[in-house]
Amino acid sequence: MASNRHLGRIIALQTLYEQDFRREAGDASFDLEEVLDRNITRYQKMVDDKEFIEALVRGVAVQEAELDRQLQPIAPEWPIDQIARMDRVILRMGLYELSHNTDIPPKVVINEAVELAKAFGGENSSKFINGVLGTVMRQRDPEAAAAADAAKSAKAASDEASDNADADDAEAAKENS
Repeated sequence: MASNRHLGRIIALQTLYEQDFRREAGDASFDLEEVLDRNITRYQKMVDDKEFIEALVRGVAVQEAELDRQLQPIAPEWPIDQIARMDRVILRMGLYELSHNTDIPPKVVINEAVELAKAFGGENSSKFINGVLGTVMRQRDPEAAAAADAAKSAKAASDEASDNADADDAEAAKENS
């Protein structure tokens, strides 16, 4: 079901992106339920967890203004309306899941958002999404964030030591030749 939820998030992203686009274009005929049904129907043979998609889309749509209020202080140099539409929708989805889907580990939510950004966003979207949602996670659970930061630091130190050893080996090989 986990990989099926990835497809579910893609369907939710398509639906919410279309809502954001059509609303900005002044399309008064937009019907969220109609678009959601159309998008789920398009993938019905591959989707097992229709309820997950519906809850995500409806939750983000209903709480959009509150999600934006929560996101703004985390990225103050980027007003919500100036963030690329795709990034904005992915951030809303990620924040909604972090806040409401407590059965999904925060790291999974962030990883899924980053993967969506890599697939559908711009060149730096995944880094931006990771930074913003990572900040949300650190603010909500400082102990888990400290453990994650310690693990990153240990990996970075290990990588640096490995790089230094490789450089020393290359230098020694160069001197011996």
